[in-house]
Amino acid sequence: MRDLFSLVALLVMQVVCAAFFLGQTLLSYLGIHHRPLAWELHELLEIGAALGLVFGAVLGTVVLKRLLRRQKRAEEQLRQVSGAFRELMQSRFTDWGLTSAERDVALFAIKGMSTQEIAVLRGTAEGTVKAQTNAIYRKAAVSGRSQLLSLFIEDLMHDGGLPAAQPDPLEDAPAPLLRVV
Repeated sequence: MRDLFSLVALLVMQVVCAAFFLGQTLLSYLGIHHRPLAWELHELLEIGAALGLVFGAVLGTVVLKRLLRRQKRAEEQLRQVSGAFRELMQSRFTDWGLTSAERDVALFAIKGMSTQEIAVLRGTAEGTVKAQTNAIYRKAAVSGRSQLLSLFIEDLMHDGGLPAAQPDPLEDAPAPLLRVV
């Protein structure tokens, strides 16, 4: 939510500053005469607009770095979950006493492949794959593919298999004006 506010503030600031400079240029180009401002006020407005654009660039950099850091953290958590899922599958396969062929079939089934696709990949008959999936379901004490997959999901969710999300220390900190991380 804070990043959204920062992005909106950045956009508004840059639009206002750019409108100031473009407005002056367009008025001059179109030959529209306006009541001139005192040169001191005009200079202060130009300095303010220029500083606004610089501040917008700095704020944009800060927000971009924060989003990239968050993306990197999410990718790392995904790698950890993926590794935990693989370890959990291998552990369960061993506990259930699955043969090497049954492990392959179980893995393909969990990935969502059809019996026909598994048979083609393994170079076996569909009947063989059906027999192997039935043996897997019997050994795992489930009635089908969705229950097999839900066993792993439940284990990951309830047994702490998912890595804990690390809080971003900058997430709740007030945003300083010119901090570049």
